[in-house]
Amino acid sequence: MVIRLKVELSDKSDWVKVFDPRDCTIFVATNNPPEVGVQARVDVSVGRDGPRVILHGRVIARRPVEDDGLPPGCSIAIGFEDREKINYINGYVRGGLLNLRERRRLPVRLKVTYGGVDGPKQTHTRDINEEGVFVVSENPLPEQSEVHLRLEIPGQAAPLTLSGVVSHTVVVEDEDVPGMGIVFRLDDPMRGQLVQAVDALERKFQSGELPDDVLM
Repeated sequence: MVIRLKVELSDKSDWVKVFDPRDCTIFVATNNPPEVGVQARVDVSVGRDGPRVILHGRVIARRPVEDDGLPPGCSIAIGFEDREKINYINGYVRGGLLNLRERRRLPVRLKVTYGGVDGPKQTHTRDINEEGVFVVSENPLPEQSEVHLRLEIPGQAAPLTLSGVVSHTVVVEDEDVPGMGIVFRLDDPMRGQLVQAVDALERKFQSGELPDDVLM
């Protein structure tokens, strides 16, 4: 069973009040905190016009009643699969980071089809920017492999047809999200289309317009 919780921050500065970077936990104020060990989904919204993310984790501590002026609630240890979402929020809160495209990793789940060793594979992304993408796969292609992929963008009728090179791989044994990082190799017209698509995605991400299946 997965408990669904909400964290609605009135201002981005409130993020530091609920997130502890030392153990990657988030505190959720609630009058009925779930028991320790329960799996949780936490819907986080940052400000009225800020980004919304969906985090996943496990309850590691609970405070059932108000204590020393602190509200009742629970602490959720966020899973490693959501670390790019945490990185994005941290950058948004600090300000300025999101204007540096080479450091921006938009944590969205987009449908993708790529050419695997034994034929086309359908999966999804973990994050993307103008330079590259991380594609989730339990059987990633070898590093330095050339790869062609079709990327579906919400609200865009036709998928983007992209190509690149596998820069690094993560396997199941690494205790991380398995998959492969791909660095794009695109001509100028296609790169321009990609930049426009990522910019539009980020605007919708920050305004809370993206559907849940893209945020999960």
